[in-house]
Amino acid sequence: MPIIYTGKLLASPEIRRVYESMRQPDEMQDLTLLGNQGVKYTFEYDPGILENFDNKHPYRDYFVKFNCPEFTSLCPITGQPDFATIYISYIPDVKMVESKSLKLYLFSFRNHGDFHEDCVNIIMNDLIKLMDPRFIEVWGKFTPRGGISIDPYTNYGKPGTKYEQMAEHRMMNHDMYPETIDNR
Repeated sequence: MPIIYTGKLLASPEIRRVYESMRQPDEMQDLTLLGNQGVKYTFEYDPGILENFDNKHPYRDYFVKFNCPEFTSLCPITGQPDFATIYISYIPDVKMVESKSLKLYLFSFRNHGDFHEDCVNIIMNDLIKLMDPRFIEVWGKFTPRGGISIDPYTNYGKPGTKYEQMAEHRMMNHDMYPETIDNR
């Protein structure tokens, strides 16, 4: 039976394959933030903002990387703002994080008072809970305060898999060849 899409007949098998591989509306019905013009920004830490969707390619390993150059949180002692670039890389399994929800989630740290090391671990823990990825790493490159910068790194590999070994290897070799720091 031919497929009808926006009133056009998709007779060609190639075109039909492209259409069938596209995300269908029922696959995205739980995503409430993307495309929503009425989104409200939360100024307090809120992991409930995060949304996920199904990985259409769970048979393949691939990295998804996010860079957030405008991350802010507060020092838990002084209340002064801390600024960082947060790097998140993960290999999805069944679920993936929706990017606008991730942006709003990271923004929710704006008035959250915590140490740099805690922020990156909280982010990673919340993403593990949301997606249960095969592998994930979170790296925060904070701008200097008091003449010193702090760059916490954390990672996780699914226990009992090659990703656990990958996480161990990346941790042991982390930052052996530091790149140019461009956020300071």
